[in-house]
Amino acid sequence: MKKKQHRGSGVITWKQYSHKGYSAFASMGRLVRIGVLAVATLGTVTPVQAETEGMKHEETEGDEKTLDEVQVTGTIAPLTQLQSARIVTVLTRSDIEAAGVQSTNDLLKLASGVDVRQRGGFGIQTDISIDGGTFDQITLLLNGVNISSPQTGHLSADFPVSPQDIERIEILSGADSRVYGGSSFGGCINIVTRQDTLRTISAGAEGGMYGTFQADGRVALTFGKLSNRLSGGGGRSDGGTTNDDWRRGQLYYQGNYAHEQFDLNWQFGLSKKAYGANTFYSAAYPDQFERNERYLMSIGAETKGKFRFLPTLYWNRSYDNFELVRGSRFGENFHMTNIYGLRLNGHISWKGGKTAIGAEVCNEGILSTNLGHPMDSCEYRRVRGENNIWYDKKDSRTNVSYSLEHNVLLDHWTLSAGVIANMNTSVDHTFRFYPGIDIAYRPKTYWKLYASYSKGFRLPTFTDLYYKSPTLNGNTDLQPEVNNSFQLGTQYSRPGIQGTLRLFYNRGRNMIDWVMYSATDIYHSTSFDLDNMGVQTEAKVNFAQCCKKSIFLRSFSVGYTYIYQDRKDDKVIYRSNYALEYLRHKFVASLNHSIVSKLDATWSLRWQHRMGNYQPYATLDVKLQWTEKKWQAYVQGTNITNCRYYDLGNVRQPGIWVLAGARFNINLK
Repeated sequence: MKKKQHRGSGVITWKQYSHKGYSAFASMGRLVRIGVLAVATLGTVTPVQAETEGMKHEETEGDEKTLDEVQVTGTIAPLTQLQSARIVTVLTRSDIEAAGVQSTNDLLKLASGVDVRQRGGFGIQTDISIDGGTFDQITLLLNGVNISSPQTGHLSADFPVSPQDIERIEILSGADSRVYGGSSFGGCINIVTRQDTLRTISAGAEGGMYGTFQADGRVALTFGKLSNRLSGGGGRSDGGTTNDDWRRGQLYYQGNYAHEQFDLNWQFGLSKKAYGANTFYSAAYPDQFERNERYLMSIGAETKGKFRFLPTLYWNRSYDNFELVRGSRFGENFHMTNIYGLRLNGHISWKGGKTAIGAEVCNEGILSTNLGHPMDSCEYRRVRGENNIWYDKKDSRTNVSYSLEHNVLLDHWTLSAGVIANMNTSVDHTFRFYPGIDIAYRPKTYWKLYASYSKGFRLPTFTDLYYKSPTLNGNTDLQPEVNNSFQLGTQYSRPGIQGTLRLFYNRGRNMIDWVMYSATDIYHSTSFDLDNMGVQTEAKVNFAQCCKKSIFLRSFSVGYTYIYQDRKDDKVIYRSNYALEYLRHKFVASLNHSIVSKLDATWSLRWQHRMGNYQPYATLDVKLQWTEKKWQAYVQGTNITNCRYYDLGNVRQPGIWVLAGARFNINLK
């Protein structure tokens, strides 16, 4: 049935992913607002061009095109993008290909609301945070499955996929425990992998300064209703700073089966890396070294019909070997973590709106030479690959949660409200409630006003609780963090011109940080009440859409975020290692233009000022790419102005870093 169209809204509704288990948080029972975003802003939503083969759409009056069932994130039950009261930042596949960066983590540097602190290049040692929080206070997902580390957030961003495997990156700001549960304290980042429907092979390699070389390959095979995708890659580098060399590799497999009554999806990932960890935990020991190894697996399903049932079973194991002094047993630690869980979500549409329910049980456990409670000698377990080293400490905790949500949908209004009841055995056996409510008003289809409130919580990591070394001391008395998150904003989206404005206030209690109280002190794990507040504004112009034809300039985007903190006590802190070293100012801009024929250029500028005795600095990246139908060749330069800056402790970041590479793609019959 043909639907009424509205001139000039520029809205496209996205059906391609509406019922797929991995689409836009769908493996959590949620789907996402899709937008073509400039790499530099990532927060300005613009219409997706409907180029997917077989996608049905209606040509409409004016500039509007509508596809059925655009489904959005922000709630457990999927809503259309016009109905949604939440906005999700989306980095699309085209943004990833255009960006002149070295890794997936580097892409997030160019989002104005995201803070990425690295100790070197290529995202090998990366801490990611949102809206002035810390790296432990966000949830990281791979196709909707939580891969955050309960040992430490330092290890959460070890993805088993390369940028070539990624379809898009989705960023949600603010606490949202009613949907994601624990660790969704300050935001969420979801990595969504590509799902080829054709038989394809692709491969690529790149190399450049500091002995850097990387290569990867990918194959996708479809047999009727069964789809399979396998990828792998690896690389090495001498590093651009002192003790910054690295070796890494990864393997990833994803499968889907589409039945008439249900869809099945599954994934397996493996990542390994070894790297010089310059001053990872202390500037007193600059010659640190670390080895990480991670395995993850999940299987999920979604039934078809009026009531949608989405079960997901997942498992995640990681090994960590940390050397305080490289090549020495002094201060060396071994850890093995295991996470396994079951999530059951479901939703139904009826005359009163959309209602969703959910339940999840998850167990997190660790065996360690440093973290946890002492074990009896009869319980000791030999460290894998070591003859005379044993795990002699352990800890575990089980998390149980139940969620309920309802969405009221009107012509110009959306009201979404829900609550999660959560119990964790490490705290007590009492259920605590974390609510959330979102409201949106749309005076026109291209203009949205929204407001939201949500309450989040986070358990201390095992490192927060137990870690001990010559320079650090954990705290077993730490209580869970609690965040009351408020957001208010507006979004404007017309063909070729888009903009967002967001105000946020995060009222944090029991915020965990590692601090020194004097110049001669060691770092202590402690907590205090801390509020983060700020404003984020972003805009983008797509010249091709504005001019209705291709021109030299293709797109320009700009974004700025300002954050202010208010600590609620007067205790003197000599130095904060994480929480108080936030970005006060961050400005990003991106320009994409053609040069000649099939040669394009993308310029990305980033300027930021971090609190805690850091100087402001600016970096400029560029990528030149020649694109043919079956292959691409490129040269990319990171920090081409050779700015030498500090972003974490006393680790001086690399200067200019130039790489050249090529990729090819083949469609198999």
